[in-house]
Amino acid sequence: MRATPASGGIAIGKVYLWESDPVEVKERSIVSVDDELTLLRDAKTKCEVEITSLREHTAVSIGQKEAEVFDAHIMILSDPEWFGKITEMIQTDQVAAEIAVVRITDGFLKLFELIEDEYLRERATDLKDVTARLLGHLLGKEKRSFIEDDKVILIANDLVPSDTAQLDKRYVQGIITEMGNKTSHTAIIARTMGIPAIVGAKGIVSAIKEASVTKLAFDGSTGEYVLNPTDDQEVAFEKLMADEYEEKQKLEGVRGKDTITLDGYSLELACNIAKSEEASLVSSFDGEGVGLFRTEILFMNRTSAPTEEEQFATYKKTIQLLHGKPLIIRTLDAGGDKQVDYLNIEPELNPFLGYRAIRICLKETQLFKQQLRAVLRASAYGPTKLMFPMIATINEFLQAKELVKEVMSELEQKGSAFDKDIPIGIMVEIPSTAVLAEQFAKHVDFFSIGTNDLTQYTLAADRMNENLTELYQHLDPAVLSLIANVIRAARKHGKWVGMCGEAASDPMMVPFLIGLGIHELSMAPISVLPTRAMIRKLSKKDCEKLVDEVLSAGTVDEVKSILHEFID
Repeated sequence: MRATPASGGIAIGKVYLWESDPVEVKERSIVSVDDELTLLRDAKTKCEVEITSLREHTAVSIGQKEAEVFDAHIMILSDPEWFGKITEMIQTDQVAAEIAVVRITDGFLKLFELIEDEYLRERATDLKDVTARLLGHLLGKEKRSFIEDDKVILIANDLVPSDTAQLDKRYVQGIITEMGNKTSHTAIIARTMGIPAIVGAKGIVSAIKEASVTKLAFDGSTGEYVLNPTDDQEVAFEKLMADEYEEKQKLEGVRGKDTITLDGYSLELACNIAKSEEASLVSSFDGEGVGLFRTEILFMNRTSAPTEEEQFATYKKTIQLLHGKPLIIRTLDAGGDKQVDYLNIEPELNPFLGYRAIRICLKETQLFKQQLRAVLRASAYGPTKLMFPMIATINEFLQAKELVKEVMSELEQKGSAFDKDIPIGIMVEIPSTAVLAEQFAKHVDFFSIGTNDLTQYTLAADRMNENLTELYQHLDPAVLSLIANVIRAARKHGKWVGMCGEAASDPMMVPFLIGLGIHELSMAPISVLPTRAMIRKLSKKDCEKLVDEVLSAGTVDEVKSILHEFID
């Protein structure tokens, strides 16, 4: 049997069927509307406390990016279109709080079912999760915890974010769910934690019940799974598991080694982080620095902006944890899917093309200069670069740089220490910037190519829309042409150039980037060793020959064919 592969790896083990306890809501008479509103507010407060705690736990145990889903849960609790309507129903219809919660949520979930976008339909899971938590407090029913005393393969119809936050890799050897796709929260968490997983395994729950399945084996890379495997089938899966372990051990062989090609071309393999504590992962995974520090996390899920001192302490701590390894700090990249409530950004029809990132900072100059002061002061403690996101025009960069000069002047007058020669660069995420890379190279100190946004803006394809998966590909010839233009312009003008998008660790992409002469690749920490092992087997001269062939291709399929032949 086969389903959708979500997280690579082999799993063999006992079946543990996870079924959420149903929440039964019964009609009841109310004493007063005020009492019901008080119950609702109290339940909401308890939810907020729990969700905040879950977020912190997830950030530490799994990762900052994976914890961001709980920011959305906090926002749902305060959403006037949902919570506001619940309050309104209690007042107008004089019904019990839990009845109002169920009725309003059911209406929203029906709307979600009408949405064609698979990614947005998946977000209904967040609403269900928040609703279950709220009802639990209204009805005095505690959420059941996962098993914590045996190694199992977890089987479920679906797992909501608060379920996945409880996952413990010591006990959960694998995950299979009936619902979900590669963009679902379960899939993302499983990949981050290194737990093999399959999603979209329709009917597996009933099949396990009907056949009294007690053991299961599956391959998270192919989606193949076997219920109650025979001895021969189990031996076959164990062989795959042994091969997988051997490959991981080989990767340890490049720990501490230089990232260098067979003919002596060296580059840096850095890590993307979102929190100062994650800087410790750089050493754990043998990274050579931080190529992207997403500072917006500091500004989110709070009622006011972090102070200069709070930011300074965070940046300084990050630099010190790196022990001399370089750090690139990206200034505030708010807007789009990263909401910062206290900035009071008006709702937009297309927020990804709207008021976000550097556009906000150039208007909110007090907020921007406060961050710049913190970054500059921290730069006195170790090698630091300053990077602006979402730069579309040279004028935007020059305006931002002028504010940096103002802050430097202010710090000099105060006698504050900072790196007066701190490199100032930009993320290349917008096609206009990539097209004018030659002109930008005359002004910036460095480039960092953000392939996630560059790909979606170049192809007008929302990267979160499952219906556009075939279109949204960083190996598209148009995207590759823009990337080549940036790297060549940087090399021509003697400027440093790196990449911090998902493409940086794509084995198909790495030879092409080396052939162009990229200086750095920044990625998830777990990708560092596999990428280094690959680079040490490549020849820069061979990669250079590859570039022209790739850039002559007209379709993604042609590009993939050329790259596959080169890698094989």
